[in-house]
Amino acid sequence: MTSGGGIRAGGRRRRVEPVDGDPEGRRGGSHAARYLQIASALRRHGFSFAIGLVGLDHVIPWWRRTAAKVQRQPSGAASSHLRAALEELGPTFIKLGQVLSTRSDLLPPAFITELAKLQDAAPPVSVEEIRAVIRSELGADPEVVFASFEDKPLASASIGQAHAATLADGTSVVVKVRKPGAVAQVHTDLEILHTLAVHATRAWAFARDIDAVGMVEEFAQSLRAELDYLQEGRNAERFADNFRDDPTIVMPRVYWPHTTPRVLTLERMQGMNVADTRALERTGVDRDLLARRGAGIVLKMIFEDRFFHADLHPGNLFIHPDGTIALIDFGMVGVVSDELRGHLSRLFIAIVRGDAALLTSAVIAVSLTSGMIDRTTLHDDLRVFLARYRLGSVRQTPFARMMTDLFAILRRNRVRWPSEMTMLLKSLLLIESLAMRLDPDFRLGEALEPYAERLARERLRASAIAKRIVTSSAEVGELALELPGIVRRLMDAVDTAGIQVHVRAAELEPLLGRAERIGNRLVAGMIGAGLITGIGGLVAAERRWRSWESAMVGAGLTTIGALGAYLTWTARRRRRG
Repeated sequence: MTSGGGIRAGGRRRRVEPVDGDPEGRRGGSHAARYLQIASALRRHGFSFAIGLVGLDHVIPWWRRTAAKVQRQPSGAASSHLRAALEELGPTFIKLGQVLSTRSDLLPPAFITELAKLQDAAPPVSVEEIRAVIRSELGADPEVVFASFEDKPLASASIGQAHAATLADGTSVVVKVRKPGAVAQVHTDLEILHTLAVHATRAWAFARDIDAVGMVEEFAQSLRAELDYLQEGRNAERFADNFRDDPTIVMPRVYWPHTTPRVLTLERMQGMNVADTRALERTGVDRDLLARRGAGIVLKMIFEDRFFHADLHPGNLFIHPDGTIALIDFGMVGVVSDELRGHLSRLFIAIVRGDAALLTSAVIAVSLTSGMIDRTTLHDDLRVFLARYRLGSVRQTPFARMMTDLFAILRRNRVRWPSEMTMLLKSLLLIESLAMRLDPDFRLGEALEPYAERLARERLRASAIAKRIVTSSAEVGELALELPGIVRRLMDAVDTAGIQVHVRAAELEPLLGRAERIGNRLVAGMIGAGLITGIGGLVAAERRWRSWESAMVGAGLTTIGALGAYLTWTARRRRRG
């Protein structure tokens, strides 16, 4: 998942720090009191077994510990109790539940369904507190900054509160104000979550398998980005720029003179709720067209712009009577990197071909836990999976059902995908669900097929192949530099362990031959990649060489062909010997 600034899984970890320039960014509240609140919530909702796993048993008073120990583990109602516990613990835990609701690769469907019900809503704070924030951030009372300001909030979420207002020119706007103390509480909760994840990783195999510490740190960075309204404003402008030539979708304008990290002023978007089918019918909106248009918007975000809205639930879309779609709430966004795009293309190609071996390799390539995966078991599961969905094209893909089955296989085989991938697939599932409310005959595969075919073609382009060769050559070069050290450490380990290895000359010869062939191929690949890179760079950088482009390419290909012929001749000679 990426929120705001584009957080990527597997990147450098860092501890949570206050939002820059935020007067509330200090540590908030008592950690000891908060630990007790968390432990008490877990015990009340039947999760006493988890108290010891996350290191909270010491905060429970001695006279409660006996009761805590005899609490039953969660039964069939565990998912609803988990949702209730998260709601009780407040903004940070509600956000965590919302993120977990996208992780079908980690949690069973019952938990995903229940956590998806978590609403980012909370009781409003007093208007006096909101006015104080506006006064502090914008330098004057709301009546001075705006032509009018409504004291009654339009909505109240866990972190912010929205109020209607108008500018001096009569423009209707929405003023989002971050609640006082929100950052301090979130900061404290994130520190506590990090500590609990560390304890859980030591005591619980499942927490180790999913890298609970890494997930918490990634979640912390994501949530911090949502706290910064300047970043949300920049996200809104980026979406508006990406769709500037599309009259069927509108984004709210950001009013920067009235925007700070704690106050965001946006053009007010109004319209019908996409789930209100009766209102859509009354106004004559073409629901089939609207379904295709909504899916097209999300697919363009993901596959063309590589920057997508990661929270497109019905409350964040408005439909105008002419069928135009308006989007709001740009705090949670996703970024599609080149690496993620490559993973997607491999997955699509493997699914369409029905190739279990290729799909296994693609799934492991995406995984963050490849070291503990049983490849044979995963391959067998994916072979059965592909046999169940015998497809000739992506158009025939029953997307939601197929993704549900795939995520079940990932959970069973302890495969954890990066949050960007699961967030992307969750966005596709969400837009498919919304579109099918409008048009029951809608199939996401039909809209998805052109993009999948384009990804497959891109992967086979000469430029893409050359890029992968250059990348592989660089990795081989690094490996060659590190190889002496690796061998030295291996020999030290062998000496320390006192291991003796006996190899017959007849057994050594095939190994030497294989090593020679591998070395020759690596050298040839590096030389070939160097020629491709050098010729391309020379032609691109110096105009005077462009007239020699064909001759240079021909010379490069001839050299590569000669290397290939030499390798073939030496291999045959060795086999004859």
